[in-house]
Order: sequence, then C-alpha cells, then structure tokens
Amino acid sequence: MNVKNIVRKVFVAKPDISLKKVAKIMSEKKIGSIVFMKSGKVLGILTEKDIVRNYLKLNKKASSVMSKNPVSIDIHEDIDSAARLMQKYRIKRLLVTEKNKLVGIISVTDIIANSEDLNEFF
Repeated sequence: MNVKNIVRKVFVAKPDISLKKVAKIMSEKKIGSIVFMKSGKVLGILTEKDIVRNYLKLNKKASSVMSKNPVSIDIHEDIDSAARLMQKYRIKRLLVTEKNKLVGIISVTDIIANSEDLNEFF
C-alpha cells in the first residue's frame, strides 16, 4: 500500500500566530497538528504535545516553539518506508509531498490502521 492511499488533509497556518490561537484551531478542527508555511515553503510543524509542553507560553508565536524542518515522504512511497522514517526519527507524523509540494499528512495512527498491509519488518 502506498502513502497516497492513507494521506489526510493537512491544516496550514502562518507562523506568526500565537500558541493560544493554534490551540483553539486544533481544538475546533479536532486535529493533532498544524503545519506552518510562508511563501509556499514549509517552515515547521506544531503538535498537541508541543502545546502541552509550552502551556505557560501561550502568548508566544508558534514559530518560537514549532519543530523546524519536519520530515516528509513522497506520496508514491509505500507505507513500510513511512513507518521506517517515523521509527528512525522517532516521530508520529510525516508530511506528504508530491513533486516537492505539500499535499497532506500521515500519522502513526494511519499506519497502524493499515498495518495488515505492512511487511513483517516490525
């Protein structure tokens, strides 16, 4: 199975918004992460875990705590490759690209939900 079969919509914002605003968006949209872009370039990602870790800094800009240069995978790669990347970098989300453009996101939950399609590499 390829990443394209499990990719989900990614929510994007500008990096100059506050953590409080990010938390509100994530709560309203029922999502676990937001990707930050400027001029079509991915700058970073912020997750629920980042919000919790920085709850005393909610008035700070998201750019001050986001994870910069998030790991990505091409939409045509298989989910085994995605699982290996997540394991290698100890992350729970991968940005999905096509021709170097952001097209979505996958999470470890998406991989597990499709685990019957994974090779026996775990």
